Amino acid sequence: MPQNTFDTRLAETYEAKWPELFDPAVVDPAVDFLAGLAGPGAALELGIGTGRLALPLSRRGVPVHGIDLSTAMIAQLRAKPGAEHVGVTTGDFATTRVAGTFAVVYLVRNTITNLTTQDEQVACFRNAAAHLEPGGGFVIEVYVPELRRLPPGQTVHPFAVTPEHLGFEEYDVAAQLAVSHHYWTVDGQVETYSSTHRYVWPAELDLMARLAGMTPHERWAGWRREPFTGDSRSHVSVWRKPRGNG
Repeated sequence: MPQNTFDTRLAETYEAKWPELFDPAVVDPAVDFLAGLAGPGAALELGIGTGRLALPLSRRGVPVHGIDLSTAMIAQLRAKPGAEHVGVTTGDFATTRVAGTFAVVYLVRNTITNLTTQDEQVACFRNAAAHLEPGGGFVIEVYVPELRRLPPGQTVHPFAVTPEHLGFEEYDVAAQLAVSHHYWTVDGQVETYSSTHRYVWPAELDLMARLAGMTPHERWAGWRREPFTGDSRSHVSVWRKPRGNG
C-alpha cells in the first residue's frame, strides 16, 4: 500500500499551504470539465482529499463518491458544508473498490504520481476501468516531467519560490522517481515536508490505459481545453472505456 504522507498537521493546513489550488479561477474550469463528462451520471474521485473539487462538483448536481488513504484529509472534508452529500471510502485508490459504476472517474493535481511504482499505477488504471460504466471516461491531471529544466549534471529543479513557500524537485532519473521538498514560513517558524513521486510521461499513461482496456479520447494542456504541445508543462487527459464491455 502507498505511504500516507498526509498526516493531521498537513491536512489541517492544506488549504493555507496551497491557497492557489482553491482559487475559483482554478476550481471552476475543472468542475465544468468534469460535470460535462459526467452528464447525468455519477463521478468517482481517486484521492478525494479535503473535497476541493468533489464538493463544488456535488453542488452542481453530480453524485460524487471518493476514495482516500488519509483519514486526516477525510476528516477535513467531513467538516465542510455539503459533505453529507459526498460518499467517501477509506483506502488505497489503486485497489479499493466501491459499489456501483460511474460515468467519470478522475484523479487530479498530480495524484497519480503518489503511486511510486509502475505496478501500482497500472493497477490504478485497471481499478478506474473496473468502476467505469461502458463509454465512461477516466481523467488524469498531471505535470509533464520537468527533466528538460535540469541543468547538465544537476538533479534538483525549483518549482516554487515565494517568500512563503520554497519547493524543490529532486530527480532520480534511473529510478524514475522525484522527491518533492517543501519549506514554508508559518508564524515565524519554518515547516518542512517531503514526499516521493513516480513521474510518468503521457505516452506511458496511454499504454497503462490500453492495458486496462481503455482508449485515448482527448488530451489538453489544462481544464479550459488549451491545446497540448511540446511546451506544455501539464496535461489533462481522458481515456474511454469502450461501449458494450461489461
